[in-house]
This record gives sequence, structure tokens and C-alpha cells, in this order.
Amino acid sequence: MKNIRLILCAGTLLFFAHACTESKGKQEGPVFRQVPEIAAVKPEKPLKIKLKRNAKDDYSWEISGDSVDEIVRADEKLRKGLRAP
Repeated sequence: MKNIRLILCAGTLLFFAHACTESKGKQEGPVFRQVPEIAAVKPEKPLKIKLKRNAKDDYSWEISGDSVDEIVRADEKLRKGLRAP
């Protein structure tokens, strides 16, 4: 049974190897174009929040990131969410 599986796997691999290496007609290399609108956009880095808890069960945190608005929003969310009931 193992021999049959081995033969089937080898035959399948040979078939796919032949199909992948077969060239049909003229192949061209990839063409890369630069679009100025896309090149000017820089991805924003996500916020990094280091949450700490002390022995009195009080929380403190450090927030770092590129956008000041996002840092302020995250700080407000943490203050509301971690407020003692």
C-alpha cells in the first residue's frame, strides 16, 4: 500500500514539474510601473501601548505612535475603560 502511494505521489510530482517548466510561446519579464499617488502614501504605524499594573491594582500606560490624535483617543479610551467602578 505504501509503495502504491509513493508511486502515485512521484507521478503527480513529475506531472506538475513538467507542466510548470513547459513554456508556451514568448514570455516577457514582469513590468513594474510607479504610480506617484501610491508612492507618496506612507503607511501609518500602529500605536504601541504598554499597560502596567502595580501592587495596589492601579494601572498606568505608555503610548507611542506617529499620530498625536490617535494617541489622545487611545489615552481617553484607556482612562474610561480602566476607571474603577
